This record gives sequence, C-alpha cells and structure tokens, in this order.
Amino acid sequence: MTGGGEALVAKLGDRLAGLRGRITPNAEMDKITWFRAGGMADALFQPADEEDLAAFLKAVPRDIPLMVVGIGSNLLVRDGGIPGFVIRLSAKGFGEARALSDTRIQAGAATPDKRVAAAALEAGIGGFHFYHGIPGAIGGALRMNAGANGVETRERVVEVRALDREGRLHVLSNADMGYAYRHSSVPADFIFTSAVLEGYGQDRETIRAAMDGVQHHRETVQPIREKTGGSTFKNPEGTSAWKEIDKAGCRGLMVGGAQMSPMHCNFMINTGAATGYELEYLGETVRARVLENSGIRLHWEIKRIGDFRPGHEVQEFLGQLL
Repeated sequence: MTGGGEALVAKLGDRLAGLRGRITPNAEMDKITWFRAGGMADALFQPADEEDLAAFLKAVPRDIPLMVVGIGSNLLVRDGGIPGFVIRLSAKGFGEARALSDTRIQAGAATPDKRVAAAALEAGIGGFHFYHGIPGAIGGALRMNAGANGVETRERVVEVRALDREGRLHVLSNADMGYAYRHSSVPADFIFTSAVLEGYGQDRETIRAAMDGVQHHRETVQPIREKTGGSTFKNPEGTSAWKEIDKAGCRGLMVGGAQMSPMHCNFMINTGAATGYELEYLGETVRARVLENSGIRLHWEIKRIGDFRPGHEVQEFLGQLL
C-alpha cells in the first residue's frame, strides 16, 4: 500500500530545490479521475512548464517510479495506489491552444481535446470537429491515437515535443510516432509536452455544424453525465466492442457499484461508490464472457495503473478461458 509521500519527498531533499511546480505528497487520485475511484499516489508533481518538467526529470533518480496522467478521463486507478511520483501537466503551463497559420494549431499536451476543437473553429480550420466529442486531453490523444467520427489523431499530427526520462527534449515527426489503431510506438517513458497539428481551411458554419453533430451523437447514445472513463474496450477487427458485450449479455451488468451502462454497454460507470477493484473486476468479467460467447478477446482502451490492494487482485479474463 502507498502513503509514504512525505518520506519520498524528504528522501529527495535538495534534488527538488528550485522546482517551480507543485508537489503534493499522498495525493488522492480519486479526486482527479473521472471514475472517482482508486487509491493514493505517493506524490503528485504538477510542473510549471516544459523547462520545469525537464529539471524534475533530471533530478529524480531512475529507481523512483514515474507515471504520467492527463485530465483523468480514460484512467482507472487501482485501490493499492501508485508508488513514486504521478506527473500531471498543469493547465497553465501546458493547456493552451493557438492557431499558427491558416491550417495549423499548436496545442499543449494538457489542452482538453474540446478546447482544440474550439480553437480550430475560431480560426476557421477544419478537420478537428471529432475532438469535440473526445473527453480527454491532447497528450492522451497523441499517445493512443484517439479518434472518433471517422477521424484519428494521426491524420492531424505534424510534430510532437516530448521529454524522455532524463529530461532530454525530442521533436518527433508524424512517422516517428509509429501510429496504429489506438496505439503509438513512442517509448512509454516519453512525456509529450505539445504538438503542432494540421487541418484545412473551412468556413465556420460548416465546422460548427460538424461539432453540433458530434455533440448530438454523444448526448443521444453515451452516458456522458455519469462517472465514466469513456469507451472501455477497443473495437475488435470487423465488429464493435459494444455489440459483442451486448451479445454476451453484459449490458447493465453490475459488480458492486460498477456497471456496464444500459445506455451504451461499452461504457463502464461508477454508479456511486464503486472501488477500483469493482470496476476492474467488472471489466474482466465482461472480457471473460465475450471470449466465451464469441471467441473474441477484448482489449482494454481504459488505462489501468497502480497496485492492487492485497487480497483484491484481478486476473485477466478472471484467470479463465486462457
């Protein structure tokens, strides 16, 4: 179990001197994740800007675990908490989007996807309406090639700035990102700080209509007012995750306070006070039942991080049907 945040910060002592960002020992992760569940992080660091983040990475020894989170929308934290530091990019230092030209936008990694869509609308740049319906930030979109409404992030990326574990800066091209469906091949320890994205000139009325269509679709078919992490599983080749979940009889399925939404059964929701264990156990129950019903192995789209609480471990597919 975690909870040794003060000791961790004290151990590093002078190494952290001079940092301008905020350090919070024993940070409650349920306060910053959309599921509102899970344990504490030993410590949370919110860097002031890219330079401050680089200084932090250079200061923290490699044997101390680091985990980067965004706005917490696509994240399930386990009840045992997260050892080491969680890095959460600040809105002030990494949360702005601005037009660079008639077709290009620069966005910080902590910029909500919806804000990028809004900036594109204001600048008359088409091709970003799909971000209006993705409940995340640009850093996560870059990492997982987020997409919706027939458009993916990889279609918009020109270049990405990232820092490695030693605080060295890398400027990555679209080809360097190694994109595939809901995946990039960039090293896991790279932290994206900003990106240049490219669309195309388009009149604002057309862009607004496309964004309104995205919003209407979300409100009609997705449980957007619930405590949810968005799509739980990636779509298998040739079918949709929700169809397979539905065929396996898992629409509305509950484990404790966790439920597969009756409205959209690829959305997992916290109906009240669900624990991280209940949410993950529900997800693995669904995976096991879909595998048994159709032979399809669903893959998580939600990122699960941290340690299990002792005695409350969850095995993949519940340890069955492997």
